[in-house]
Amino acid sequence: MSKFALNTALPRYLREQQERVEAAARDYGLDFFPVVFEILSYDQMNEIAAYGGFPSRYPHWRFGMEYEQLSKSYEYGLSKIYEMVINNNPSYAYLLEGNSLTDQKLVMAHVYGHVDFFKHNFCFRATDLDQQGSVIDPVRRSETYDPDRRWIDKMANHGSRIARHIERHGINKVEAFIDQCLSLENLIDPWMPFSGKPLPKKDEDEGEEEPVEVPRLRAKEYMDSFINPEEYLEAKKKKLEEKQKPDRKVPERPERDVLRFLLDHAPLERWERDVLEVMREEAYYFVPQRQTKIMNEGWAAYWHSKLMTEKILDASEIIDYADNNAGVMATAPGKLNPYKLGVELYRYIEDRWNKGRFGREWEECNDLDAKRNWDMRLGLGRQKIFQVRSLYNDVTFIDEFLTPEFVLEHKLYTFGFSGRNDRFEIESREFKEVKEKMLFQLTNFGDPYIRVVDSNYANRGELLLEHQHAGIDLRADYARETLSSLVRCWKRPVAVATKMDNKPVLLRYDGKEHSMTPYKL
Repeated sequence: MSKFALNTALPRYLREQQERVEAAARDYGLDFFPVVFEILSYDQMNEIAAYGGFPSRYPHWRFGMEYEQLSKSYEYGLSKIYEMVINNNPSYAYLLEGNSLTDQKLVMAHVYGHVDFFKHNFCFRATDLDQQGSVIDPVRRSETYDPDRRWIDKMANHGSRIARHIERHGINKVEAFIDQCLSLENLIDPWMPFSGKPLPKKDEDEGEEEPVEVPRLRAKEYMDSFINPEEYLEAKKKKLEEKQKPDRKVPERPERDVLRFLLDHAPLERWERDVLEVMREEAYYFVPQRQTKIMNEGWAAYWHSKLMTEKILDASEIIDYADNNAGVMATAPGKLNPYKLGVELYRYIEDRWNKGRFGREWEECNDLDAKRNWDMRLGLGRQKIFQVRSLYNDVTFIDEFLTPEFVLEHKLYTFGFSGRNDRFEIESREFKEVKEKMLFQLTNFGDPYIRVVDSNYANRGELLLEHQHAGIDLRADYARETLSSLVRCWKRPVAVATKMDNKPVLLRYDGKEHSMTPYKL
């Protein structure tokens, strides 16, 4: 990584363009963290992209693999990374050396849209380091909101911690354990930072246990020692304690943050616990970007389009810009382009609120001609999309603003594989089915809901998890690998209760063999 010590500062002509783009963005009302642009060669860009934008991240073989994939893809002309920006305060953005001036200006405008989104969307407040994982109010915040998001420093610290463990225990041992942790990194609770309650630690759990009180028989004071003898009270207390023990289960309620549960209860060595904690913290850092992919890219695309066509471009650059922008917005059949869907939904919302196409009167109007020409000239569109970018995520964005008119206008549909014709075909153009399928794919990022329900299953110290079946069975090969990784951490057999072919079953791995048996829910 020593190459990154080379000068990556912007040349003078790009600094001038940055100042111009930034001033135009502020004029439109965008409010962002300070942005530090650096310019990189394609090789440096691929290397940083392989590290997820953090060149000082912990060492692991998969980053090298991703670098090779990106490099080959670029050399064969299959893909090109124009820019990269990371959620940090100040934010860092990387420009690709050799891009045309038009492209560099487009990228800068796009970046300011992203950084405005990082600062204002409520999901990203979960990455504020000064919140310490406790209460995060998604609505309230101070007017001088300047959070600690020095994730570059935090990731570098993670890298140092992992490097120390590698030095002490050997790279093969540590990397093998990181492999196991990474296969579990989606087993966290994305909404935990907004719960308002920090998770109790193990010691606190034990400290909260209420002492058993034995009800005493009524007696006058001079008769109390005869009516309620100490021997009787002590024996009664022991019986009550024994009676309570079987009811105390760990966790007391199903726990969705499986990594947190392993950190608190698994018999891990100290270095293993530290590695798992690093993996969990980094998993939580990337959650908001998964929760808002459509909104975030759509917001950046909306603003680069607005800034470029109204403020930045001169007449000689319009064709180049339009050509490159069309490539970004192109939608292939059967694929969802988050840039295209996001920007079109923002424009649709802005148009509706400008014309007053919302509210009870609009919803209850059944006259198609009246609705087609509806325009109350309210001019509330810009205000509304700023509100939307702050208070929604992809699921609520689609659920609230995707309408039958939008689906019809943009020719959205569902598709699936036809065994009869041996190819993918359109299944439905019905609004309800299109929306349901889109929401289903976005909810929990398409991952299954898994919870820890018992750490002493069958009184054998085995870990029992539960899959909240939502109509789709677990993939058997994924389930086997996940159970293997969990056994590596728990060091005892692990099972997951689920359904296969609509029948309740228990998938179990004891460290040697996998099994599937009927299970009574």
